[in-house]
Amino acid sequence: MRSTFHSLEVARRGLVTQQTALQTVGHNIANANTPGYTRQRVNFVQTEPYPAPSLNRPQIPGQIGTGVEAGSIQRVRESFLDIQYRGENNKLGYWEARADSLQKMEEIMNEPSETGLSTTLDRFWQAFQDLAVNPTNAGARSVVRQRGLAVAETFRFLSDSLSSVQGDIKNEMDVTIKQVNAISQQINNVNKQIGELEPHGYLANDLYDERDRLVDELSQLVNIKTSKVGTGGSPSALAEGKLTIDLVDDSGRTIGNLVDATSLRVNSLSLEFRADTGLVDGYSLGDTSFGIGSMQASGKLRGLIDSYGFMEGNAEKGLYPDMLNHLDTVAYEFAQEINRVHESGWSISSMETGEHTAYKFFEFKNTDITADNKKNAAKLFTVSADIVQSLDNIAASGYNKGIITTGEFHGYNGVENISVTVQSTVDAAGVQQFTYTVYDAAQSPKQELKTSGNFASLEELGEGLSEEFVDASGNPSVNFDLDKVRLEDVSKGNFIAVDIPKIGQVGGRVGDGSNAVALAEVKARSLQLNGVSTTFQNYYESVIGGLAVDAQEANRLSYNSETLRLSVDQRRQSVSGVSLDEEMTSMIQYQHAYNASARMITLTDELLDKIINGMGIGGR
Repeated sequence: MRSTFHSLEVARRGLVTQQTALQTVGHNIANANTPGYTRQRVNFVQTEPYPAPSLNRPQIPGQIGTGVEAGSIQRVRESFLDIQYRGENNKLGYWEARADSLQKMEEIMNEPSETGLSTTLDRFWQAFQDLAVNPTNAGARSVVRQRGLAVAETFRFLSDSLSSVQGDIKNEMDVTIKQVNAISQQINNVNKQIGELEPHGYLANDLYDERDRLVDELSQLVNIKTSKVGTGGSPSALAEGKLTIDLVDDSGRTIGNLVDATSLRVNSLSLEFRADTGLVDGYSLGDTSFGIGSMQASGKLRGLIDSYGFMEGNAEKGLYPDMLNHLDTVAYEFAQEINRVHESGWSISSMETGEHTAYKFFEFKNTDITADNKKNAAKLFTVSADIVQSLDNIAASGYNKGIITTGEFHGYNGVENISVTVQSTVDAAGVQQFTYTVYDAAQSPKQELKTSGNFASLEELGEGLSEEFVDASGNPSVNFDLDKVRLEDVSKGNFIAVDIPKIGQVGGRVGDGSNAVALAEVKARSLQLNGVSTTFQNYYESVIGGLAVDAQEANRLSYNSETLRLSVDQRRQSVSGVSLDEEMTSMIQYQHAYNASARMITLTDELLDKIINGMGIGGR
């Protein structure tokens, strides 16, 4: 026969279990806004029925239930959604870091704008065009010098600003590395606490939440994979164990352990830098070093590395090294081409002395900068000391200009005692342009003739010039013998003799501004820049265009990753998040069950009261 107090025990178990459920509901409501909190639920389990099968069991029909108990308090979480969330979070970390770096780069380059390099160069070209109109004007020369100083200052500003932001990115990498190591250590500490609880049958739900929150945070920084390791002892079937964190690449290949749950050890992550360039050359995980090529992964850290720069063999790679390389290339080739044309021209000071002096317009503060080593060309770019010291050193006039008296001269339509000036320039396409003017005895210009072409020899040039002078019968009347006058024979000026029995005088004539035109035409001249035949303007526009495309791509993929992460998080919250409406419904449900269990105790009490106090008094 079953005990009279059986109903009291059943009701008591109901009270205790419903109270546990109500307490869990209260815990959920209290943590509704706690980051990383996972909704918990009580798993109700029926207690063992009475009686248990045995030889001396009571002879009653079947078994009677003995009530309910809270079998476990479990987190409501779906691990598949965690994997999806961390994957998208990892991509978001990479593209956000890249987009932020590109945004800063765009702000520095500031194109198109009134203060950008492109506009500064346009003003520089325009200054030379203005100078060509009046090459002796001091005001026009001053504008050219100031525009040149502005170009140099802009190159230096861009280089210094890019280098400064690159340094900021390095600092951010250091902070990110510290975050990775700190989070890894925190996860390891949580693993230790879980390892102390689970063997005794406890479910460390709140510790699981803390660990998952840390893993979510870590997934944005580096690409990771998690695996669970048992804690031993007598853990619950729902125990999640300790967590091992592996650093992996995009293909899922394990690089090494960040957190080893078996040994409860953390392997610190650190970056290694190339001494000569300062760029990332590799990294170490614990005592093991790896080449940077093995970290083909996403995450904020990789995004920062790709922005700051890394070594691929002996080549410098990355957003900022590439942009600095483009800037150095433009600065070096720009200076070389301007100097090449400028050195061939005649300055006022050279024309006054009659001796040609090749002045550089731009120079670099470091003489180690060469065609094979253009690094820091933009940072060290400056206007030459000769141009800064004197405006007269600006070579605006065409080079190789002078007057040679021919003495007796026969053949030009019978005119004698004429003179010829010969001027040689180079056009935007790099082709030599020869202009020679015939003067009569009174030095009045009679005719101007032009010949162009890159002649292979002086003889070939002489033949071309001879064909321009004919007599009445159409036969060449002048023999241009270019071997008779050497370069060093005529005051170091490269002048041409016109069948002259003796060397003439080099006149100190005012320049014609043709070299200023040639300098302005450098803008449109096709050059080899980084192996590509293009102009300065087109090359720089392609660099800025590439920057814009990269920035647009980074912003787009950052937005897409954030949208996907938000979508996964919403699905995850629909499973794991706390819904106040749902919790209030559960609270009412558990409250009524609690009240019913309490009512059952009251009813049982009345039954016992009737038995104890109401029975056995008949006939009194």
